[in-house]
Amino acid sequence: MAQQRNRPLSTAQAARFAATMALLRAGRVAEAVAQAQSLVVEAPAAADARQLLAMCAAEGGDPTLAEAAFREALALAPDAPVIVLNFAGWLRRVGRLQECVGLLEQGPAGLDIELQLGLACVQLGEHRRARAAFEAVLARQSNHPVAWSGLGGALRGLGEGEAAADAFASATRLAPSDATGWINLGTALRVLGRSAEALDCLRRAESLGSAAPELQDALNGVLLDLGEPAQALAGARQLVARRPDFAAGQETLAHLLWEHGCDEDPSADPFAAFRTAARTQPGHRELQLRFVRMLLSARRPDEARAWLEWLGAPSRADPAFVWLAADALDMLGRMDEASALYARLLPVLGGATPSFLNAYARHAFRRGLFDLARDCASRALEIDPRDQEAWSHLGTAWRLLGDEREHWLFDYERLVGYPEVELPDRFGGNDGYLRALASSLEALHLATREPVNQSVRHGSQTAGRLFGRDDPLIRETAAALEAASLRWLAGLREVPGHPFLSRRRQGLRCVGSWSVRLAASGHHANHIHNEGWLSSAFYVALPPSVMALAGTSHSGWIQFGQPMEELGLALPPRRMLRPQPGRLALFPSFIWHGTVPFEDPQPRLTIAFDMQPA
Repeated sequence: MAQQRNRPLSTAQAARFAATMALLRAGRVAEAVAQAQSLVVEAPAAADARQLLAMCAAEGGDPTLAEAAFREALALAPDAPVIVLNFAGWLRRVGRLQECVGLLEQGPAGLDIELQLGLACVQLGEHRRARAAFEAVLARQSNHPVAWSGLGGALRGLGEGEAAADAFASATRLAPSDATGWINLGTALRVLGRSAEALDCLRRAESLGSAAPELQDALNGVLLDLGEPAQALAGARQLVARRPDFAAGQETLAHLLWEHGCDEDPSADPFAAFRTAARTQPGHRELQLRFVRMLLSARRPDEARAWLEWLGAPSRADPAFVWLAADALDMLGRMDEASALYARLLPVLGGATPSFLNAYARHAFRRGLFDLARDCASRALEIDPRDQEAWSHLGTAWRLLGDEREHWLFDYERLVGYPEVELPDRFGGNDGYLRALASSLEALHLATREPVNQSVRHGSQTAGRLFGRDDPLIRETAAALEAASLRWLAGLREVPGHPFLSRRRQGLRCVGSWSVRLAASGHHANHIHNEGWLSSAFYVALPPSVMALAGTSHSGWIQFGQPMEELGLALPPRRMLRPQPGRLALFPSFIWHGTVPFEDPQPRLTIAFDMQPA
């Protein structure tokens, strides 16, 4: 095939090509396949005929024939952009993203090729490569709305929220009648805490006639952020009733019912609707994956394991499901079975998936295999040197193995800061300011329980991003906290090769902010923040037992260096701090941290944020 020269279709053959395409568009796929096969027999050296067969076979659900025909067409016309684009598009649809990216990178140069490369890289999670591709398109055609939208997606994946919103805004200016652009912009603004603006964008998409489930899902999230959980719940129920196959909507409803549904019926299962949808659609891969992940997040490994068994053979062949099965067995204490599955997945996922290597490291800690935990963490850092969880695991393994590099990495005395914050003097001093701030924050704590997948125990966490809200006190506090963080960072010496001290910059960008309200016996389970670089806890209001100076109690204190309980490691904290109102605890995001429970009826109210170097 490679030696043949591509020959164009004759006039009559081109007419048959067009007629076959019309059959395909009309949904008469079997007839289209037969006509395409006939045309290939008649014109075996025509790349267009082979490509036509590939497209028909793809629609007809014959991936083997589709791939063979695409490759034959490409062999006949290796520099034909349309064949490369159609083949790459099919590879994207069937989830073969690495092959798609490789095909596009080796294909002919052109705007369309570069654009599709960017879109595939976003889907693959290769956001830096995607950004470069979209910027290359925009350098040659600055008024390309799809490229601006793609750039927004890449920037969002890189955690550059403000730049992502700007890119999406450019897309909406160039294509104001495209509802998807407004949905993207609204979603980006919501992440920045600009919920009222986000709502305006999403309503604009609605007015353009969009019925996309992503739009309603985003609206439900914004309504929650704006303090309307009942409306958000109603919208989420309507969405899953209309689109039970929309996995993200099912997940949103389950989260809403977990945090806000207890007042309706405390005995109700928040996962009931999700379970029903998954039960009736066993072949819906994304729905099944999200459902099992949610069961594991809610610490229901027995149900997750039973569900995977019910799914049967397909779940035993798919690496994503095998990974979930390993996690479930690990949580259930069935260590030998879990070890076998993790080891089986290592050649498949260990070369490109840090999150899998982190899961394997957690399992290794629980088994007492500290060398294996160290090796998994090291491999994860080879893939992503900024993976905070992998650094945490590596430092913990060093500690358990007696490696002095633990102290170089964590250095609790130097890397845990506790500065005072210079708050605005608007209420007669810090006490008045903090009381006013507490009042603003209390109004945002509408959930009746903690989020399903966070460190909070016996408390609540505010929805959406805290900083960016249209509240003068919150805006002023955010500015004061950033200033205090920069002052503390300025006093640290740069250390080449250190994952925290080598990345100091003159500015910071916020990648997450929230408030936590802990009730009696509440605490934070030990954890790290994988999305951050610098993490924090700012103390707004504290119960009496935490404020007490006498005695030896550590009630409500923050502790550093003790790994999460699930790892089963008998390691004490390396450092503890007594919270004080108006003080700010700062530390690298990879340092284990949590709090000691307290028993007072008064709440423990804090603000937390994650930062990245600007």
